[in-house]
Amino acid sequence: MTEKTRRTPRQSRSEATVEAILEAAFQLLEAGGVEALTTNHIAERAGVSVGTLYQYFGGKQAILAGLAQKRAEAARDRIAEIVIANSSVGRPELGAVRLIVRTLATAFEGSPATRRALLDALTAEGGDDVVMRNHVTFFDMIAGKAALGFDLSPEAGFVLTHAVVGLLRAATIESDLALEPQALEDELVRLMEAYISALLVARSG
Repeated sequence: MTEKTRRTPRQSRSEATVEAILEAAFQLLEAGGVEALTTNHIAERAGVSVGTLYQYFGGKQAILAGLAQKRAEAARDRIAEIVIANSSVGRPELGAVRLIVRTLATAFEGSPATRRALLDALTAEGGDDVVMRNHVTFFDMIAGKAALGFDLSPEAGFVLTHAVVGLLRAATIESDLALEPQALEDELVRLMEAYISALLVARSG
């Protein structure tokens, strides 16, 4: 089945089917890893036929990419809400930085192997365009709704949206370092608060 004829989940039943497929994939990924994951196993766990599964997804990698994209979008939307809710005229709430970092750090739940598989699938499916699209969408979402208190140049916006994501991705890839999650969160918060403070100083100066 071609991508053009593959269904999109517009009706509630279709959405439920897609959700069941994605959840089944996550459960099996956690249990046996990406090597043991097959579309037959996913369909069986989801309670659908393999034919039904292929009406929505092109294969295992597309399912993993769909799961990763869904979670990335949920994290993006949540961060937009945090930024809008915690900004005020003249100065954003720096305390919101920890909420943002934690949201990014927990966007892909599961074991390190599961997070790595999801990131790999997302990159393979959409490449760097995935990050760029979420970057653009995020700033569209907060435009006119968040008083950041500093000049948000394209360069500053790039750093703000890519620094934590890039470091978290590196931590997932370099899992042998066994970085302690709370300590890593503290360091990322320190990094972002220092950068935002510097932007506020530059604006006031």
